[in-house]
Amino acid sequence: MRMKQLMASLIVGVSAAMAFTTAAAADITGAGATFPYPIYAKWAEAYKAATGNGLNYASVGSGAGIKQIKAKTVDFGASDKPLKAEELDAAGLMQFPAIMGGVVTIVNLDGIAPGQMKLTGQVVADIYLGKITKWNDAAIAALNPGVKLPAEDITVVHRADSSGTSFLFTDFLAKTNAEFKTKVGADAAVKWPTGVGGKGNEGVAANVQRIKGAIGYVEWAYAKKNKMSHTQLKNKDGVFLQPDDENFKAAAANAEWTKTPGFGVVLTDQPGKASWPITGVSYILMYKQQADAAKGKEVVKFFDWAFANGDKAAVELDFVPMPETVVKQVQAAWKQNLKDASGKALY
Repeated sequence: MRMKQLMASLIVGVSAAMAFTTAAAADITGAGATFPYPIYAKWAEAYKAATGNGLNYASVGSGAGIKQIKAKTVDFGASDKPLKAEELDAAGLMQFPAIMGGVVTIVNLDGIAPGQMKLTGQVVADIYLGKITKWNDAAIAALNPGVKLPAEDITVVHRADSSGTSFLFTDFLAKTNAEFKTKVGADAAVKWPTGVGGKGNEGVAANVQRIKGAIGYVEWAYAKKNKMSHTQLKNKDGVFLQPDDENFKAAAANAEWTKTPGFGVVLTDQPGKASWPITGVSYILMYKQQADAAKGKEVVKFFDWAFANGDKAAVELDFVPMPETVVKQVQAAWKQNLKDASGKALY
């Protein structure tokens, strides 16, 4: 399947789970986060062409991906919410970062150009709390002088499934709005006070495109490739920014990867004038002891190949490749942690 076809399929029906396959029965399987789906699809296509080996990845959401790797029904899981050290240890899993990107707010409003509207975490949180219900509310108008805001109802769209994208979004809102932190909190699955749900980034995008006056949140590649109307967001330094890979990279500049167990850094609301406020990392989960050493080696080969050959494709889709220093740390972690049944290192 070609990439244009893949990207065109990203806004399928609300309840449809996304998946691609370049795999034969003997090749590797993964499941989880929808956030990195566009780049994993691109990498899998190129890897199949380069090596003849395939990948079947189901874009079912981070929560489902964690469940599937714990149930040992896939060779790796993927999550945009990093697992804590105690959960990794209890399950016998290791975790490593694969790619970085940004989450953006998207709206469906006539007369508002992509990137024209300015929003803050405080205001977005009040919208998702159900406190701001009209697009011409004074709080939104104050951020957008000179912009003709419609006097129409706001329809909140959120994820219906357990989602790393939701974790990143709610983590940012909880850091910028005390009431949201208390009433909703930051997690992959929360009790939303209002709104309609969509499954996956694809489902949220589809609902926002379908409903006039809607607001939602998706990974930037989904918004950009499907020409959805995003908003500017105010960052920790008080700067309103447009999303792009340079601003995502800026948010990751001060990440302390080695000091965080399982590389589990959270990059929301980072300092820096150029830092996009909802930047995130997508993680891969694998068992430390691999029952099928051949499959475990192939998963590592795939991501090792992607680290070496996949940067150009990542940048084209506005993802941020892992820095070379972090890749070396990941490779060292593979060598230390991933073993076959006899205890022999896989990498």
